Amino acid sequence: MRIRIVDAFAERAFSGNPAGVVLLDSFPDDGWMQNVAMEVNHAETAFAHPLPEGGDADWALRWFTPVTEVAMCGHATLATAHVLHTTGAHAGPVRFASRSGVLVATPGGEGMITLDFPTAPLSRVDVPDGVAEALGAEPVAGFDTGPDVGDLLLELADEKTVLGLFPDHKALAAYSTRGIIATARAEDPAKGYDYVSRCFFPNVGIDEDPVTGSAHTALAPHWAGRLGEPDLTGLQASRRTGLVRTSLRGDRVLLAGRAVTVIDGELLTP
Repeated sequence: MRIRIVDAFAERAFSGNPAGVVLLDSFPDDGWMQNVAMEVNHAETAFAHPLPEGGDADWALRWFTPVTEVAMCGHATLATAHVLHTTGAHAGPVRFASRSGVLVATPGGEGMITLDFPTAPLSRVDVPDGVAEALGAEPVAGFDTGPDVGDLLLELADEKTVLGLFPDHKALAAYSTRGIIATARAEDPAKGYDYVSRCFFPNVGIDEDPVTGSAHTALAPHWAGRLGEPDLTGLQASRRTGLVRTSLRGDRVLLAGRAVTVIDGELLTP
């Protein structure tokens, strides 16, 4: 079977967030998929298979990190939609059946793909004792992102503080289900983004995720409320970096970006 490595939320190869994509006839044993994800060793590997016509969704979709299955992943969904469209396996909008419900990916002009995801239900929380020390900066505010995302979102004082973080990843693991989203308002929106973030997910085997679509289902409502604008652009400031265009639509968030296939190979182990 074929396996692709796709850079998602990327304008060019070797940027954005790489994901493995495997298209199947049906889902095999969970252990096999976990082993493939461990072998690929990127933040996520997506597995998808077609569903019968006439249902609520076109493809079934699951996501695995190198150590566990997750309930939601934006960049690997974008990568899967990119593979379906560029290989001719699916034309037009594609509906994915997932653990987070039906997610729709719609192709647009110039390679842009827009994902329709549920908005994370943010609730303000007290910043737990010890988080500032583990993160390496004092948060301005903290928010729970709900069960699907499973992160603690922390707003920091400014962009410079977010960019300068050197967290204690092991210590951060104690404060959320998946990890920590650190964010701040952009210092200069003229640079093409409105807010900046970094994501640390030690509980699922990812010290720092390059670009995280699911985190932007929480970042979008947070910054739409703070800035008074529903349509914004976020920069995830990892070493690879990537831009995510976010549009808040009530209980749904639209996440838009491009993807690039970097490797197209053959998976030999059945």
